[in-house]
Amino acid sequence: MSQSPKQSAGRSVPTSADVARLAGVSRATVSYVLNNTAAVRISEPTRRRVREAAEELGYVPHAAARSLRAGHSRMVLMPTAHVPIGPLYSGFLNELQWALRRLDYTVVQYAGVGLEADEAARAWAELRPVAVVSLGRAGLTPSGVELLKRAGARAVITVGPQQIAGTHALVMDQTTVGRAAGAHLVERGCRAVGVVMPEEPGLEMFSVPRLDGVRAAAERAGATVVPLPLRYEEEPADRLAARWRELGLDGVFAYNDEYAMLLMRALQDAGIAIPEETAVVGSDDLVLGRLLRPRLSTVHIDMVRGQELAELVDRAVRDPEAAPERRELLASRIVRRESS
Repeated sequence: MSQSPKQSAGRSVPTSADVARLAGVSRATVSYVLNNTAAVRISEPTRRRVREAAEELGYVPHAAARSLRAGHSRMVLMPTAHVPIGPLYSGFLNELQWALRRLDYTVVQYAGVGLEADEAARAWAELRPVAVVSLGRAGLTPSGVELLKRAGARAVITVGPQQIAGTHALVMDQTTVGRAAGAHLVERGCRAVGVVMPEEPGLEMFSVPRLDGVRAAAERAGATVVPLPLRYEEEPADRLAARWRELGLDGVFAYNDEYAMLLMRALQDAGIAIPEETAVVGSDDLVLGRLLRPRLSTVHIDMVRGQELAELVDRAVRDPEAAPERRELLASRIVRRESS
């Protein structure tokens, strides 16, 4: 017979002392095992006995109490990105969260849409995270970073186009992506290059520097560059393809592989031969691009691995007084296939 909510609420909460009695060990041993303390050597049979006892009793460590003992929480706060995240970045974020969990951190995503600058930092600080990993346009300022640190954050790490004072930074120079694509297109003889500019809000932090990179490569060869605003929908792509020959473009960097696939389908439906009339290049090197016909040329981006960023978080938490690290990301190289 199932218990009523009242009966369930009245049940006593199991404690670490209960786990210790059932496992036949001390409370200290229970704490060492369940907190994954590496400094104390405990045999695997004992560890297994403690975990089994905790599972049988339904015991879980109290996060707030553990934070008080340690002097800080194990929470890593990741504000959710305010921009659409593609497969490349989604895979990176998943790996990062798994790696942090293996290092015994609890990852909390904060949906702070609408919060900007110090208002966002204040909201994050209320949760007392031990670290903040901010991706993309975070709205962080030096004063916001200082606010987080006064609230107990031992590390603030940004992944984006620039470093903010007081943070560890993984700097992603998006111009390198456009420069690689532009250099490839002018090398194969293109002299009128289109650059897709997604109309989805927030993507300009990626698309504008990529456009600048294409322009830098094109200017050296005397080629012209035409920005092409485009929503990620079939109808706008079809309308763009319908006036393609009027534009006189013989090459296009389509922002990323997903937009490239959308545009390629529309161009082919409009009778534009690829690559004979127009060479097409994407970026991110997605598997799906290799399945197209013609196979999609792309810019391969060497991003940091999630494991490396997790190790930076752990290093910064252990040594909060260390000088901020800065690492340049996004080494980019062209992958030549049939579409160009």
